[in-house]
Amino acid sequence: MLATRFAPSPTGRLHKGHAFSALTAWTAAKAAGGRFVLRIEDIDPTRCKPEYEAAILEDLAWLGLDWETPVRRQSDHLASYAAVIDDLNGRDLLYRCFRTRKEILDGIGDAPHGAMEAVRPGPHPALEEARLLAEERPFAWRLSLDRARDALGETLWNGLSFVEEGAGPGGETGVLPVRPEAAGDVVLARKDTGVAYHLAVTHDDALQGIDQVIRGQDLFEATHVQRLIQTLMGWPAPAYRHHRLLTGPDGRRYAKRDRSVTLAELRAGGLSAQALRAELGFSSVG
Repeated sequence: MLATRFAPSPTGRLHKGHAFSALTAWTAAKAAGGRFVLRIEDIDPTRCKPEYEAAILEDLAWLGLDWETPVRRQSDHLASYAAVIDDLNGRDLLYRCFRTRKEILDGIGDAPHGAMEAVRPGPHPALEEARLLAEERPFAWRLSLDRARDALGETLWNGLSFVEEGAGPGGETGVLPVRPEAAGDVVLARKDTGVAYHLAVTHDDALQGIDQVIRGQDLFEATHVQRLIQTLMGWPAPAYRHHRLLTGPDGRRYAKRDRSVTLAELRAGGLSAQALRAELGFSSVG
């Protein structure tokens, strides 16, 4: 049974781009007689707000969507993500990184091979790490690509792939090779949230049985490191279906940070859900 999901972060009101993605995933599940899962990805306590979570449910119901209940809220399950961090750390696949974002960015100009190498800072020397720990300096856990490669072995590492049933930004489709190095040594846990996006999303996709991840092309590159995490944890590999990004009259894609017009504003202006669905290419719901 096909299972898809829509997994917004409650950091603002939904806009047309969100509606298009949610409708795409919902329609695919309904057409296959499958499952549509709504997940609230609220691991950022500084930006996620309860009122935005309530607004998400309101907007999706207005669009005519339905979903499985109860809805998983990631902030209720931080202990589960911490257990994965402990597992990876126990296998020596992580290292502590005390460097700030500014220090990482400042080092890009000095990196011999450019920005890709700059996000693979590597572990601190043992004495330096011990000093920083003694000073109780905050740190993040980074996934070591070198250690991951050793753990998987060359054959499996070089054979990693994913199935793209949509298309990437460059038209990439079909069975595609995974390039873990594209993301460098990603942060999997942060001092402020306890878990980072890549780990939480792969954990929940596996837990909830999601077998087709439908999302925008802006997340296409994230697939590479997520497939690596799935492989390291022995989690199943879903198929991926990346879709085009909607753009506004100015040619820019809809985004919360650009204060794109929201579904609530469209609704207040008299637009019906049926008219919006038709505009987005979904003539009917249900």
